[in-house]
Amino acid sequence: MKNQKGQISRTLIIIAIVWLVLIVVIFFIINATVSRKKAPAENPAENNEPPAPVYEKTLGDIRFIFQSAVDMGGYLKGSYSYDDLKTTERFIKVTVAAQNKGKTNIPQFIWDIGNIVDSEGRNFVSINERAYNFLPRPDLCGALLKPEFDPIPCVKFYEVSKISSGLKVQITTEDQNNKKQKDFIDLLVTR
Repeated sequence: MKNQKGQISRTLIIIAIVWLVLIVVIFFIINATVSRKKAPAENPAENNEPPAPVYEKTLGDIRFIFQSAVDMGGYLKGSYSYDDLKTTERFIKVTVAAQNKGKTNIPQFIWDIGNIVDSEGRNFVSINERAYNFLPRPDLCGALLKPEFDPIPCVKFYEVSKISSGLKVQITTEDQNNKKQKDFIDLLVTR
């Protein structure tokens, strides 16, 4: 009779351990199944929301800062009638400033702003040679940049399609090895 009492308690302990192991195994199986069924982490490329606009970017030691983009309409009135500019589309005056964040001077003509590109990939070049009389004097695009001085504005005029949206302007710079760096900053066009 003594053996039977010990046998029963041993059997109960074994059954309890088997149940405990079974519960742990089931828990891990359910956990693995649920984690496989979960949607993968959102990929920013698949997200339907447009990326946030970028109005400031640094290339090398030069920080480019969007200052303004003004829709000037289809007519620019010059000082004299022969200075007037007309288009069937619109003129946009863009101002982007550059600041040297490095420790030494950045020589002239190392930085500039380039073409405007819209959301459809259409490319619009500067018309500064035609809009010369509308530019500030002196023209500071590509000017010498001294370390941590106030940003220097670069002003350019563009002739852009009326239907174009999602405008960005190209920013360019060269490093010490004459290697060009290019990128884009967004434009917020106002009237």
